[in-house]
Amino acid sequence: MARTQQGEGLGLRERKKFRTRQLIQSHALRLFHEQGYKETSVEEIAEAAEVSPSTVFHYFPTKADLVIYDSMDELLVEALRAVPADVGLLEAMRQAIRQTFSSAHQADMDTQVERERLMRTVPELRAAMLEEFTRTMHVLSELLAERSGRPANDEKLEALAGAVIGIGLSAWLRGDGEVMTQSFLERIDRGMAWLASGFNL
Repeated sequence: MARTQQGEGLGLRERKKFRTRQLIQSHALRLFHEQGYKETSVEEIAEAAEVSPSTVFHYFPTKADLVIYDSMDELLVEALRAVPADVGLLEAMRQAIRQTFSSAHQADMDTQVERERLMRTVPELRAAMLEEFTRTMHVLSELLAERSGRPANDEKLEALAGAVIGIGLSAWLRGDGEVMTQSFLERIDRGMAWLASGFNL
């Protein structure tokens, strides 16, 4: 089912938080692009977003979080929960990834491109990426546990979530950091198909 509005599957309170995060992040990314990451202050970002600095820190505890936060994760959660319960875990993940990226708005795409550019070029953000990969892996593990009835710390679920993250990372690296392009999405889809087939080489 196509998403007609960003985050429409979330509750009202969650949608407001989602949009506030997106608003703050979009102004932050614009200022980072125009002025530089180090040269831009949180106070400038707050002024541009018309919120207080404390509100910025409420949603983004560190300056790096303004770049590392990926709104696509929340949309992936929404898409995965929408896949019928009788669909297997791997196929459900594959369908959710397709849905998330294929229904992304242009603003989503622009955000992803700018995030990836900053994470490639700002040394302190490269280090923060590892924490983001770990966090996303735990989110996926919990979602897979929710669908399967297994505990969230199930070793097999954690391995599967890690494999999915690895496929995304491989698709990103193979494309020299390109994101949200058709070839990038096709690489992820192929990787998911190989994973489902047992990666027979």
